[in-house]
Amino acid sequence: MLFDSSVRKELSRSFGATLVVILTIVVTMMLIRTLGLAANGAVSPQDVVMVLGYNAIGQLPLILALALFVSVVLSLGRMYRESEMAIWFSAGIGLARFIRPVMRMGLPGMLGIGVLVLGVWPWGNRQMLELKVRYEQRSDLSRVAPGAFQSSSDGSRVFFIERNGDTTSIARNVFLLNNKDDIESVTTAHSGHVERTGDERELVLDVGHRNEQNSKTGEHTRMNFDHFRTQIDNGRMPAPQTLPPKAVDTLDLLQDFNLANQGELVWRLGLLLGSANLLLLGIGTATTNPRRPNNWNLLFALLAFMVYFNLVNLSQAWVSAGRIPSVQALIVLHGLALFLALALIWWRDHATVVHLRKLRNGNAGGTAAAGSAA
Repeated sequence: MLFDSSVRKELSRSFGATLVVILTIVVTMMLIRTLGLAANGAVSPQDVVMVLGYNAIGQLPLILALALFVSVVLSLGRMYRESEMAIWFSAGIGLARFIRPVMRMGLPGMLGIGVLVLGVWPWGNRQMLELKVRYEQRSDLSRVAPGAFQSSSDGSRVFFIERNGDTTSIARNVFLLNNKDDIESVTTAHSGHVERTGDERELVLDVGHRNEQNSKTGEHTRMNFDHFRTQIDNGRMPAPQTLPPKAVDTLDLLQDFNLANQGELVWRLGLLLGSANLLLLGIGTATTNPRRPNNWNLLFALLAFMVYFNLVNLSQAWVSAGRIPSVQALIVLHGLALFLALALIWWRDHATVVHLRKLRNGNAGGTAAAGSAA
């Protein structure tokens, strides 16, 4: 049908342009933030592109939902301003008739959101966690630059080394300051190297001395050594049961149905259901007066988007805290949003029909009066 095809083409063009603009803005902001983290030492400079990619994957479902919503509001708003909607209304096509082409246009985007939020989202979070652990694993020693003092990832150790000129596996003149559990120790050695035993790593120091002082008791200990070993954080990935819920696969969340996992499921399903409800809400919020040059409906639509997804995050927090059951949270929030979207469409459609009837009655009355006067 001409109506469906023309509306879908208009919405598709608007969605493509909106997605490019929003994605460009978000990626630029994430790039600036990631470069700042790399400059502060929180992210490895070599992993900036990977961190940016994983962050973009994590934000892509929300970007798609926003792009779908804004494209509906912009396209239908333009049709109102250019009186195209008046033509469709005069032809007997109500606002509710726009639901089918809008949902058919948004179906591929919603499928993409479902795949991303249910499958790709936990995978990207696991990859981010692995990058973080890998960087923390190497930060204690591999990040140490010869001739410069460097602190460990948790700030409890300070290193200083001078590497040997003919090899990089042995360090000369090692200095190690450790402050943990009210005990401050200073260790110096003539040389040192790292040994691996399975997944564990140990720092082996040769020919040096160590001073320890207890800040509470004031006890001071000094010792000389020929060989001294201290364990280094291995930085292994956490066990699957200790992974945060956002890094756990959806099927695993269903198998271990604790409160934290229920909250994560509510958020993932809420993002998918919210994208569908926003398409319907966009049909009702796009209504505008062609005689007004401003576009307040877009501002209201963006405000509604922010409120809606803040409520999705709030429902996740409530479910995780055990304040509300997960099924009830989904039904109440998204059922109420669906009801408001359909009610807004019905109200706009009813107001349009009443307005057209008044215009027809007025034109009929004027024509009858002119005929009687003649």
